[in-house]
Amino acid sequence: MNISSALPTFVVTLREGFEAALVVGIVFACLQKAQKQEYYRWIYLGVCGGILASVSVGWFLWGSLQQIDSSQYFYAPVLKEILKTLFALVAIAMLSWMLIWMSRQAQSLKGEVEGAINSVLTNENAGKGIFLLVFIAVLREGFETVLFMAAKFQTDFISPTIGAILGLILAGLMGWALFYWGVKINIRLFFKIMGVFLLLIVAGLVISALKNLDGAVTILSQINSNYESLCIFKQGSCLLGIPIWNTSNFLPDGEFPGILFKTLLGYRDHIYLVQLIAYLLFLSIVGNLYFSSLKSKTN
Repeated sequence: MNISSALPTFVVTLREGFEAALVVGIVFACLQKAQKQEYYRWIYLGVCGGILASVSVGWFLWGSLQQIDSSQYFYAPVLKEILKTLFALVAIAMLSWMLIWMSRQAQSLKGEVEGAINSVLTNENAGKGIFLLVFIAVLREGFETVLFMAAKFQTDFISPTIGAILGLILAGLMGWALFYWGVKINIRLFFKIMGVFLLLIVAGLVISALKNLDGAVTILSQINSNYESLCIFKQGSCLLGIPIWNTSNFLPDGEFPGILFKTLLGYRDHIYLVQLIAYLLFLSIVGNLYFSSLKSKTN
């Protein structure tokens, strides 16, 4: 197993999966308190349904990339790079939003879920309502994960999938330990630490998205000279400008420890001007929003 490919998905699914596990655990606790154990099966169906739907989305996205990759269409290489860029941009937006949203809503999450369950239990179709609540919670986290995997990994899906499964299992065990075994987990510290890792991982995805976009425009300009005007820079990379550094001789990002820095910090042994600016801007803007949300929670 390729650890460098498995580690990012492990971190993402551990954090996102624990969010879903919190929701599921709160629903279990609410039903137990209301002595409505007959609705437990709807929770299990919601979890299984959310996981299956997420896997289906991931399979569809991966299949779309593979189909384009094997296509004989003249512009297929350009379409593949554009599709990878779109996946990356959506994953960046969703993961960043959830990172900030969860930090702000963590304190009120229990009350909101309990309120939703109490409202659902007054309806005749309470089981379907519980299923839908759990299904959406699991699907939301799963959708973010499969988008991240589709954007970051196109050739090797085995190692990222193993990492995702291990992260999901650990998240489930943590949720089980929290609600059923009474193990005390510092949830705030957990999300704070995992949030920093996720912030850096997504920042690395910003670099990859720009590389894919640059690849699409470069290939397009090579295929058809009419599109050469799309290249902004005449020196260096087409859209990324001049190279800032090349550390491949002494710290390549395909070997240890460079590959570990690439996985967790977004490090690349080749960095161009626009990539560096975008990386720093992302960390500055989203990082500031994230840490501000943490401060506002403690005030």
